[in-house]
Amino acid sequence: MKNLLTWRRALLALATVSVIGPCSAFSLGGAEEAVVIAPPALDEVTQARSATAVFAGGCFWGVQGVFQHVKGVKNAVSGYAGGAADTAQYERVSDGNTGHAESVEVTYDPSQVSYGTLLHIYFSVAHNPTELNRQGPDTGTQYRSAIFTKSAEQQKIAQAYIAQLDAAKSFNKPIVTKLESYNGFYPAEEEHQDFLTEHPTYPYIVINDLPKVAQLKQLFPERYQEKPVLVKEGR
Repeated sequence: MKNLLTWRRALLALATVSVIGPCSAFSLGGAEEAVVIAPPALDEVTQARSATAVFAGGCFWGVQGVFQHVKGVKNAVSGYAGGAADTAQYERVSDGNTGHAESVEVTYDPSQVSYGTLLHIYFSVAHNPTELNRQGPDTGTQYRSAIFTKSAEQQKIAQAYIAQLDAAKSFNKPIVTKLESYNGFYPAEEEHQDFLTEHPTYPYIVINDLPKVAQLKQLFPERYQEKPVLVKEGR
């Protein structure tokens, strides 16, 4: 596996003049179609001005890219969740046996965008919640659909929304998204941050991820912001 990863890194470095991580280099797949779904009937009630949510939905490049274009999002960081701190490196996570999922930690202002709205975008645009342990061309538990809930309220809202969507048959297959307890989030390596914005012509991004941003703009025009909130600009 490590020899394969080294070969992938060499090929991708030639294409992007950088060292790239676990998202598939060979099978480019195709963009998932966004799905028009109802917003959650249950949402958070808070006076807080800052909160965080952690979502996993396949390669973190696209998930991060989507949430960086959502009004009210202060930061969206690519990283790993679900496993231990000492295995939160892309070579280890790519083996698929660490418990980690490629994830994105979203910091947002609840007065501008609610947790329920983030869930609405996550299920509709950011990924396909009916794919088990894969997302598009990428396969393995590290690409699973998962929400790492950080509070009892988040757990209740997410659970209710999944039940709502399944009851309405919003998708042609059952939702397989797991609700997992939050036990830490570990930011990914520097080269994975802001990847969609920095490499808009990279074939994987063109085929799999730029359409998600376009679908966000089309389906959620009131939530879309043209200028993304970038990790590296906030440092």
